[in-house]
Amino acid sequence: MRYISGLRWRILALMLVGTIIVYVDRNVLGVLAPILKKELNFTTEQYSYVVSSFQIVYSFSQPVAGYLTDLIGPRIGYAVAALVWGTACALHAFSTGWVSMAGFRAMLGVSEAVAIPTGTKTSTIWFPSAERSIATGWFNSGSSLGAAITPPLVVWLSTAYGWQSAFIMTGGLAVVFSVLWFSLYRDPQNHPRLSPEEFNLIEGGQEKVVAEKPALKKIFAQKRFIGLIIARFLTEPAWQTFAFWIPLYMVSVRGMDIKQFALFAWLPFVASDLGCLVGGYLAPFLHKRLGMALVPSRLTVITIGAFCMVGPALISFVVNPIVAILCFSLGGFAHQMLSSMMYAVVGDVFEKPEIGTATGIAGMFGYLGGAIFTLALGQLANTVGYEPLFAMLFLFDLIAAAVLWIFIGRSPGPIPAAAPAV
Repeated sequence: MRYISGLRWRILALMLVGTIIVYVDRNVLGVLAPILKKELNFTTEQYSYVVSSFQIVYSFSQPVAGYLTDLIGPRIGYAVAALVWGTACALHAFSTGWVSMAGFRAMLGVSEAVAIPTGTKTSTIWFPSAERSIATGWFNSGSSLGAAITPPLVVWLSTAYGWQSAFIMTGGLAVVFSVLWFSLYRDPQNHPRLSPEEFNLIEGGQEKVVAEKPALKKIFAQKRFIGLIIARFLTEPAWQTFAFWIPLYMVSVRGMDIKQFALFAWLPFVASDLGCLVGGYLAPFLHKRLGMALVPSRLTVITIGAFCMVGPALISFVVNPIVAILCFSLGGFAHQMLSSMMYAVVGDVFEKPEIGTATGIAGMFGYLGGAIFTLALGQLANTVGYEPLFAMLFLFDLIAAAVLWIFIGRSPGPIPAAAPAV
């Protein structure tokens, strides 16, 4: 069997496809929210319950998903998860009200919880440290690509074949992907098409592994992990807001109909893709060209992203709905710039056997933050209004950047298993 040159980039492309499908399936609900509120008699408050049912279940499932990813590896875990989340997405088509829809969202949350720990783990074990931020930027860009594809695809499907078809057909994509992933993915040490030269490049550019399995006590004992979970708690509400509330806001407050919105809905997510890629390449530039240490270079990019989150705070000052979408676009660019770097930082400061576990636990706190903010939106959108709550996202990200500098700014790399906790 012949070796494949640059195989790590092909594995990354496969991971990117999976991430795109994850976010297509996840975001169908947000695009269809204005339609579903009429078809299934949702109130805004009940819609927040549907969204938060996914977020809460997803949050508590992430630590388990991350731990299992570390124990059994990405191949089997991600294949099974894709099969389950594709089925869950398709089942949304059979909802008769907000309660049944919330149940299917919970099922989606359990299975999709595997995605980000798998992506972070794959980027860590398949790439040397110097390329890790680029790899995480590319795989994380799948969230934005998926979200950008979803509005025109879903509006077309729902207009042509009914809203149920959008859930069924997008869920089918995940089922196909589960077979593709299981057939093509292997870890580097088990991949028959990986050349010895590329294997040595990957292994030689990574930190030495001391731990053989994830150590929960060691992970929780680290000061820098506390910083990560605080930062994820504060920053995740932004992406949840973009994914689930922009369509409802633009239709109900800004007066767009669903077809008009579909023409412009891709803009925030294309900007988000740019944020992933700019952040992924900016960090190595700061590290190599300007001589910054590895972790501070990542934190600098996170800080730049936090300041760019001013976009959503400006929405209350604009009248034109297209300008409002452009403000969301700046926010999407900012959030994905800092989000990608937070995944890269996990790979920088934890050992490989701990990556999935650390990512999953931090993700749990992130989605809890997202769920709390979603419930607040559901309660306050019709009284306080959306715009003051959007402005809070800017403040949250600034605080998160400061927290990361305080807790992680001097972090040199993974702590060996025998080292004292800091």
